[in-house]
Amino acid sequence: MTLLWCKNCLLPNSRPNLIIEENGNCSACNNFKKKKKINWKKRKQEFIKLVKKIKNKNLRYDCVIPVSGGKDSTWQTIKCLEYGLNPLTVTWKTPQRTKIGQDNLDNLISLGVDHIDWSINPKIEKKLTLESFKKFGAVAIPMHLAIFNIPDLIASHFKIPFVIWGENSALEYGSLSKKENQKILTKKWFKSYGVTNNTEANDWVSKTLPKNKLSSYFNYKTYSQDKFKTESIFLGYFFKWDPQNTFKISKKFGFKADSKTRTGYYKFADIDDYFISIHHWLKWYKFGFTRVFDNLSLEIRNKRISKPEALKIIKSEGFKPPLEDIKKFCNYCDISKKQFFDFAEKFRNRKIWKKNKDNIFYIENFLINGWNWHEN
Repeated sequence: MTLLWCKNCLLPNSRPNLIIEENGNCSACNNFKKKKKINWKKRKQEFIKLVKKIKNKNLRYDCVIPVSGGKDSTWQTIKCLEYGLNPLTVTWKTPQRTKIGQDNLDNLISLGVDHIDWSINPKIEKKLTLESFKKFGAVAIPMHLAIFNIPDLIASHFKIPFVIWGENSALEYGSLSKKENQKILTKKWFKSYGVTNNTEANDWVSKTLPKNKLSSYFNYKTYSQDKFKTESIFLGYFFKWDPQNTFKISKKFGFKADSKTRTGYYKFADIDDYFISIHHWLKWYKFGFTRVFDNLSLEIRNKRISKPEALKIIKSEGFKPPLEDIKKFCNYCDISKKQFFDFAEKFRNRKIWKKNKDNIFYIENFLINGWNWHEN
């Protein structure tokens, strides 16, 4: 496989579902250009109509908002409160929440919302995490199964018709096709873009992971004949999503960035969980890029940084494994550091990674000339 790189941003065709299109730009960059033609005033009016429709139902809660306490979920909550909705906020409680993550979640709740912090059986969660790492080289499958399922479980139980998400990540990062719905999070969307390696809860059932112990990962219909239906919608369909803008707004309402980046380029993103850094670092082995490529590509599209400047940042900082977080992960899963890297190595993509005459791995047609491959 020969890597092809977007001529505008920093993304390669090895990124899942990303396409380098005929004009040489990736689908994410082309989607961004299309967004400039959107009539956001019209979309705003569409949201106002939706709010009136919800409020007319006189419900216990108007909607469910999945939240982590991050800048995007803080923004979602601010927007919904701004338009008069009474949300029930819901969080999958990560087993490795950071202090700043907890502080920001507490701040979000203090904006004036009811909140449920959903913890999963720690023994089952640990087993599933290790199984997903061994099988797919992915540590965040349990997280994404939980994040996308628990809000729907709660909405169905309380008869709340709408779950309001943030941005449509498939659209923002270039995966969504022209024919797919930009507004609604469907089962098909989850299967394709939910970052679960196309798995659902039922795919993980085994003797050590029995179905009745995986209840948090199964949808409401699995255990109920209730015909009540929830609808999941993206707030980013109605209001323009930009990470810098959502941070700016959330900061005004008490959200705090970290003192340094945990992964990627932003100090205000991916800071609520210790394991998310490992999830993003493993992209280097599997796809030949990391979180910083995604983040800086967004900055390039928004014309806040040039491509040469972005490349300079990456080259000057390099890539180093998040060793402290890896240590926490190893302790959590009861494996050694050597076992961790042995498992990770199994998922190095040999279609893009080659070995040179000195037996050192390198990536053919890499975006940056003169890269130091000795630590990869």
